[in-house]
Amino acid sequence: MVTPRAIVMLLGCAALAACAGTGERAVLHFGIGDAPEGKTLLWPGPPEVPRFQYAGVLTGEANFRRPSEQTRRGARDLLRWLVGLDDDTARKQVLQRPQAVVVDAQGRIFVSDVSRRAVFVFDGPGGELQVWDRALGLSGFVAPGGLALGPAGQLYVADAELGVVVRLDSKGNPTGGIGKGILQRPTGLARDAERGVLYVADTRAHDIKLFADNGTLLGTLGRRGTGDGEFNAPTHLAFSDGRLYVTDSLNNRIQVFERDQAQPLRAIGRRGLYVGNLVRPKGVAVDGEGNVYVVEGYFDYLLVFNAQGEFLMPLGGTGQGSGNFFLPAGVWVDGNNRVFVADMFNGRVVVYQFLGGG
Repeated sequence: MVTPRAIVMLLGCAALAACAGTGERAVLHFGIGDAPEGKTLLWPGPPEVPRFQYAGVLTGEANFRRPSEQTRRGARDLLRWLVGLDDDTARKQVLQRPQAVVVDAQGRIFVSDVSRRAVFVFDGPGGELQVWDRALGLSGFVAPGGLALGPAGQLYVADAELGVVVRLDSKGNPTGGIGKGILQRPTGLARDAERGVLYVADTRAHDIKLFADNGTLLGTLGRRGTGDGEFNAPTHLAFSDGRLYVTDSLNNRIQVFERDQAQPLRAIGRRGLYVGNLVRPKGVAVDGEGNVYVVEGYFDYLLVFNAQGEFLMPLGGTGQGSGNFFLPAGVWVDGNNRVFVADMFNGRVVVYQFLGGG
């Protein structure tokens, strides 16, 4: 029989254990070794030369772990059981419907979540997960989507329902909006850091609008149509090596523009029902070797093309396993050629490591 005194002692021990080590900095853990398949996952598989390796997944607070986390977790569970608390009181912050991903120079990973109406910040250097949900003043985000890195540690967030691109400072505080009254439905973002030009895919207006960092409208690229340089519901953007990549969603292609040019350099992809065709293209990104990544949302693939637009290989496929997707959305490639895919309906970000084209 457990006496009242024993309960008090257990509570005290559990509280001390739960508080122990709170000065430790958490480490961002991608869970590479946690893949249920229990092996190194490579694409393509043997006997082909692998080009990609599974590099983990981001889901939320569970990605941050401390050396003594297991001990404290057991103590917390005991404490909750002793005082009669259920699991809802310890509910963790987790991704619900991630839309877009960007990674800054400090290694912070930003993920917009349309269901959570917020931006998740996986701050590896700081050892913590932050959730930024303020958009303009005291109001919150409604439909945060596209992300872009701004100057001085700022972050741009496109909110399709608010009809504005929100500017956040390096700590997540709103510092104003861009395009209010000009943008109809902003979705994708990309920024030319060299010139300080922000590109905004205005899906409902079927064009790309260009803004200075101070919010001044600089011009418009394209109009509705099916010809070269025209768009039909553009959604996602990427900017790399002086070129703008536009997901021309309902024209089933990626259009590539040289800086300051109205006519595209080339188009990547075409409508079709085979792997490598584009049915519902979404996110677009470019790696350090010029390879172009396109999220094919209809068939749950990440498609890889070379710099000339030739199809190389698919990654993913429908499912919940490691490296699979369920209605993926955005994609980002960081400076280490890690490929981050917002796996929307699986509520996670899947990470691949590009091993080189060698």
